[in-house]
Amino acid sequence: MIVRDLGFSLLAEGRILKIKADGYSMYPSIKPGTTIFIETLAENKILLPGEIIAWKRESGFVVHRFARSEYKGNEVFYYTRGDSCIREDEPVTRDQIAGKVIRTEDRKGRIKEGDKMITKPCNFTNRIIVRLLLFIHRSGYYLF
Repeated sequence: MIVRDLGFSLLAEGRILKIKADGYSMYPSIKPGTTIFIETLAENKILLPGEIIAWKRESGFVVHRFARSEYKGNEVFYYTRGDSCIREDEPVTRDQIAGKVIRTEDRKGRIKEGDKMITKPCNFTNRIIVRLLLFIHRSGYYLF
């Protein structure tokens, strides 16, 4: 809880936050162990579909790809989706968006930043690959 609040505070101060990915929802773009660099989203910044953002929830950050926005009355709702997730996340509002992922560095030191991070993932294929990897991992075999 303290670490989560510290991360929120650092971003609010305009600092770049560096965290480690620990799940498979963004596989293969962001694999477990990848270092993610997040910066505050400028107030007037327009999000582009395919960009990766971090949004706040009670347990910390969710780092998923921005899919679309929707206007409902005077409010704008933002929809995200993990690259290997079956469906979009529940919508979030602008104040729930903690920042934008500006760079990633995998465990082998390979860096992705800028336009190289914007993609249109093949969610179905990614989901099958993740299920296969998790099955193999639970079986006691290691591919990497």
